[in-house]
Formats: sequence, structure tokens, C-alpha cells
Amino acid sequence: MSGGHGQPAAIELAILAKAPVAGFAKTRLIPHLGREGAAALQRWLLRRAVRVAVRADLGPVSLWCAPDTGHPDFERCLASGEVRLLSQPQGDLGVRMQAAAAASRTPAGMLIIGTDCPVLTPVLIRRVARALGQHDAVVVPAEDGGYVLIALRRADPRLFADIDWSTDRVMEQTRERLRALGLRWHEPAALWDVDRPEDFERLAALSPAVRAAVAPAERT
Repeated sequence: MSGGHGQPAAIELAILAKAPVAGFAKTRLIPHLGREGAAALQRWLLRRAVRVAVRADLGPVSLWCAPDTGHPDFERCLASGEVRLLSQPQGDLGVRMQAAAAASRTPAGMLIIGTDCPVLTPVLIRRVARALGQHDAVVVPAEDGGYVLIALRRADPRLFADIDWSTDRVMEQTRERLRALGLRWHEPAALWDVDRPEDFERLAALSPAVRAAVAPAERT
């Protein structure tokens, strides 16, 4: 996976993100944070994910927006660097991930993340990109049984079809699919997402700024 002059070939990084709209974003945390508080958390996570993606400096960055690109917080993400805004298609998470993979502009591969993992860093993303040079895929598991990142040399819709998304079976089903397709993959250590109250408290212990960002909106 090398480009000219010994430099690594570019890899597109796609981010799937919900708009930080009250009642639409981080709904599982609404009982803990309130509608506005959950939306404020999503805004914090969105901005962080875009900054991390841009700083990883792998190649072009695409922000796949739901329900569409119209929310002003998506426009504000453009200030982080060169980011392309695209609307997520209708369908389950697998349909939306496959659309992002298929739209990649970099022949060397693509990398897809969401916004929910607050411990994903540019360094970790670059390690994934290097590992993709030796494997067909790289998947970073999530502690809850899903995954927080997938990197692929080539888009294959079979990796995303008929997966029980939002369950603890996602990673194991993905492993089964990778085996069935005869693909060689690498799994770095598991990371964690912010989905439950205890996840938010874990994040707030690591990054007190997130509590300050969310506190004014909590329980409103």
C-alpha cells in the first residue's frame, strides 16, 4: 500500500454521523441527560470525530450525515479541514456503511468510523491504515460486541448485509462473514462507545470538558 516516492497511498476516511438534534441523537442517553443534553453530547462527539479524522491525515475525509447535510453543526465541521458532506441513504446501518465504502475515492482502501468512540485517536487510525497494508480488512472491536471502526481494501456489500446491528452479535457475525469470504483481517484491542449512562460517566471522568459541554442542556 504505497504511493509515489515511498509515501503510503491515500485512504479515504468516512464518518457516519447523526445530526445533534434533540430527540434524534443519542436517544438511549435521554433518560440520563435529557433530550437537549443528549444532543449536546452528540455535538461534542461529532466535532471530536471530525477533528480526529482530519488529524489522522490519511487522505480525503467524508462526513455522511443523517438525516441530511442541512444541520448547521455539519457545516461547522468544515472548519476542521477539507471535509466532504454527503447525506446518508435510507436503510439500515449496513446499507449506509456500504454506501460509504462504495463511494470511496481512494483505490488503496477505505476506513469507516462513527462518532460514538471517544478514545479513537489519530495515532490509532494511522496504525489501522498501516495494518491494512498487510490485510484485506482491519476491524476494531467494541467492548459491547460491536465494532468502532472497519477498514477495507475493497468494498464488499456481503460484509454489511444481514447483520444484527445494535446488538452484541455484530462483531462475531462480522468475523463469520470475513471467514466465509476468505479475507485476512486484523483485530486491534477493543475500544468502547458511549451508549449507556455508565459510558457517559466513564467519558466524563476522562474528559471533564464533556460534562461542561452537556451540563447546561441536561434535563431540559
